[in-house]
Amino acid sequence: MAFWLCAQRHTQDSAFIKRFDPRFWTVDFPRPMMAAVTTPASDTLRVDAVFYNQNDLCGLIWWASDSYDHPLLAYETSNDFSGCVLAFQWQSSGVLALDAANGPTLTIEGFDASGAAQTWYIRLWNYAAAGSTNTNAAISLDFSNLIAGWSITGGTPIYTGNITRMFISLVPAGYTNAAAPLSASQEAWVTLTGMKCDGPGSTLTIGDVLLPPHALSIATGYDDAYNQSPARLLRNAFALGYRGDINHYVGMSHYPRLEANSGGWYASLSGGVLNVATTAWHTDFTGKAKAKGYGLILSLSYELLDQYCWGDWKQVDATGAHAQTGYTPPSTLLSPANANAMSYLHLVAVAFVGIAVAAGLTPKFQVGEPWWWVQPDGAICLYDAAAKAALGGAPVIIQNVRVTTLTTAQQTLLDQAGALLSASTAALIGAVKTAYPTTKTHLLTYLPT
Repeated sequence: MAFWLCAQRHTQDSAFIKRFDPRFWTVDFPRPMMAAVTTPASDTLRVDAVFYNQNDLCGLIWWASDSYDHPLLAYETSNDFSGCVLAFQWQSSGVLALDAANGPTLTIEGFDASGAAQTWYIRLWNYAAAGSTNTNAAISLDFSNLIAGWSITGGTPIYTGNITRMFISLVPAGYTNAAAPLSASQEAWVTLTGMKCDGPGSTLTIGDVLLPPHALSIATGYDDAYNQSPARLLRNAFALGYRGDINHYVGMSHYPRLEANSGGWYASLSGGVLNVATTAWHTDFTGKAKAKGYGLILSLSYELLDQYCWGDWKQVDATGAHAQTGYTPPSTLLSPANANAMSYLHLVAVAFVGIAVAAGLTPKFQVGEPWWWVQPDGAICLYDAAAKAALGGAPVIIQNVRVTTLTTAQQTLLDQAGALLSASTAALIGAVKTAYPTTKTHLLTYLPT
């Protein structure tokens, strides 16, 4: 089929958006905290977050340059924000209040009038209208008259003619800047409603192509798209002609709830299965996918971020080395023989499919990449305690599964391991079908190379 690897828009159709359109904000933050940005209305964005540490910080980000959308759909780069006035109603819960010393701050990164790199910090509380409270405030930001610093009086006027990025910092109500856990995980949310941008430079051009629907469907991954709004992702997919079912990998590093243990953070069921940010994002994603006529296949793998995974859940080789992928940081592979690990996957799968069903979608679920991990040197990871018990107690050692001279005992062990893995995938599908009997199921087979 014909194709064009497009690097930039030329004469293709374009339209206009207002700068600070809610769909095009992103979020980012350090592990282990989690946050998501969604768009409940055309003039509204919402951030849902869960904080674990006293120094956690989430940024709600606007980029002057669009590096996320397809080149035919991206908004123009416009670094001159002068003359723009951004207004919104701020409401929040669980984050440090607007009037606190480390309360929500607008950080602006760019260059001053001389061209020198500069960062400015603007206290949002200084721009709240009379009658506002520290959790419910009408805020107006005139980019030609912004003052950096604690107080408008005596502060530093900023130059907004060359901005590269700006973000609003959100920290937990228990913020101390100490690298220590909060007494308990803290859920929070922020909404900006009635968002409006006026003035010179408040309008941006944006790609407005609409390719004819074609025979290909699209795959998405939450670990790759966690920081973007579902509306943004779906706008790209629809405009580029993808229809039918979206194959959506729910990821391995962003959905878990976590609990503190022995100086680390581990997958937890305390308070529920999925963290609040993941639930908010997928609720928005499934609802908007349904509205655009998409079906959705939710794909769950046997992977989990290694640092979040309980030790006895992990596959290990005969030397005791954990199965680890080549990601940085690595994921690990869950043992299909471990009852706790598999029970956890069952609950995760049912939770995700439940979100899709609540949105009115036909339930569709994929067992993604179920395998026994093979190390780079060929050692297969069949030797965690649960697997050894299931495979006879003292299974024969296979140091290199790639050799052509496996013994009969080694071949028999591989057959037993295959049957064990097969039974675990059937049990995972069974858990979903028990909850949602009409679920259509799929299997993704990806052979390690």
